[in-house]
Amino acid sequence: MHIDIVHDTACPWCRIGKHNLHTALADWKGEPVTITYRPYFLNPNLPSEGDDFREVMQSKYRGVDMQQMFDGPTRAGAAVGLKFDFSKVTRAPNTLLSHRLIALAPEEKREDVINAVYAAYFEHGQNISQLDVLLDVAEAQGLDRAEYQALLESDAAQQEVIEQAVQMMESGVSGVPFFIFDGKWALSGAQPASTFKQVLTKVAQESAGDQPAAAR
Repeated sequence: MHIDIVHDTACPWCRIGKHNLHTALADWKGEPVTITYRPYFLNPNLPSEGDDFREVMQSKYRGVDMQQMFDGPTRAGAAVGLKFDFSKVTRAPNTLLSHRLIALAPEEKREDVINAVYAAYFEHGQNISQLDVLLDVAEAQGLDRAEYQALLESDAAQQEVIEQAVQMMESGVSGVPFFIFDGKWALSGAQPASTFKQVLTKVAQESAGDQPAAAR
């Protein structure tokens, strides 16, 4: 089974949804599962250095109580062992550079890099638009700082990330997190691990049903 996870690194619900999926996979006894992370830009028009976090949020979600908005993911994260500290977040980041780092990371390091990018932003309030912040993340995950500085200062993976994000939007993804199972079944939102377990089972059963009898 293959799962595409469409996410943005500045999306708290993406962090929670990804965590819940992996919790479900830890108990999964079925067929092997592979995962590909697909980029998405919740705020594609931000300057490269990001912008004032609360101003961006207030402009985007007019009339919504900001504290109430932050309380939701904070409580949901705490319930599954994830920390969110929105009092430290001062910048709404342009997430292109962070998605490029993820795309460039070796496959065996990618999951750890994603987790570290989320932690840098949501736990420590670091501006993940900034090269130095992302290089700190890369180095902490055992990647060569000089090598990744050269890659991120070039245009490596930039077109790939932009094209994938456009492809996700053109395919109808209008919000994240969004999970695509075997290219045919989709699940939206930060669902609980129990829901992911049900979907994994259903997808495996329906996939088996699609196979010719001789192949089963």
